[in-house]
Amino acid sequence: MLIGIDVGISTTKIVGVKNGEIISPIRITAVDPVTSLYGAFGKYLYDNNIGLADIEQVMLTGVGSAYITQPVYGLPTTKCDEFVADGLGARYESGIDNAIVVSMGTGTSFVKCEGKKLEHIGGIGTGGGTLQGLSRLLLNTSDIKYVSELATKGNLANVNLLIGDISANPLPGLPMDATASLFGKVQNNASHEDIAQGLVCMVLQSIGSASILAAQGTGIDEFILIGNLTLLPQCHDIFPAMAKLYGVKFHIPKHSEFCTAIGAALSKCETKIYDRHIDTW
Repeated sequence: MLIGIDVGISTTKIVGVKNGEIISPIRITAVDPVTSLYGAFGKYLYDNNIGLADIEQVMLTGVGSAYITQPVYGLPTTKCDEFVADGLGARYESGIDNAIVVSMGTGTSFVKCEGKKLEHIGGIGTGGGTLQGLSRLLLNTSDIKYVSELATKGNLANVNLLIGDISANPLPGLPMDATASLFGKVQNNASHEDIAQGLVCMVLQSIGSASILAAQGTGIDEFILIGNLTLLPQCHDIFPAMAKLYGVKFHIPKHSEFCTAIGAALSKCETKIYDRHIDTW
C-alpha cells in the first residue's frame, strides 16, 4: 500500500492507495502539523487494521509537510510538490486529461493539466480563509459549516445587484439574473442568512470567474474542483449557473477534498486511471 498525506497547518488528510483503489480517506484536525500528521496516521492504521509492514511508501505534501524532517514511523518517506499532487489526484479521480485543476483551500491555486504535463499557472488569495475571516467579522463565527447552513436560508436578491436591477433588458451574453455587483445591493438591515449567502456566493463566484480567466488562451474549457470548499452545497447551484453562462464544464470528483493526498500517493508511480463517479456541469 502507498500512503498519501496532505499536511496542512492544523488539518491533515490521509489516504491509502492499493491496486488502484482509494482506501478509507480520513481527515484529522489538531493544534499543529506534526500532531495532526501523527494523529491521522495512527488513527488510519488502527481503523483499517494496517500494519507498518503493509506500507511500501509514505508520500507527504502540503504546506505543513515542511515541518516533517524525518521518516514517518521509520517508513520510507518522500515529499511531493503540492501542485503536482493537485494535478495527479484530480486527473486520477476525474479521468479527465485536459483541464484546469482548481484547488479551493485557504486560497485558490490553478494547475493546468495537458496529458501528463502539469503546470502551476497561478492562483488567487480568495478561498476558505476569505470566507472564514469575513464570516468572523460580519457574522461573529468562523465555522464555515454553520455559515453554509445559514446561507441556505438566505436570499441573494437581497445582497447582490443583478443585471435585472440595472437594465430593462438582458445585456449581450448576460441574462437578467446574472450578477452585476457582489454585495452591491446589501442594506444595513440585511439578515445574517442573507449575508451568509452573499459571502458564500462571493467566494465561489470569484473562484469560478478567476478559473475561467486563467484558462484563457489555453483552449481548455473543463475545470476540476478540489479541496474543502467543494463540500459546500452552494457549489451545486453556483457552478452550474456559471458553466451555462460561459459554456464550460465544472467537475467535482468523488473524493474531491482528498485529491491532493491521493495525488501525493500516486506520484510514487504511474497508475491506471479508473472511471470515477463525478458531478459534471
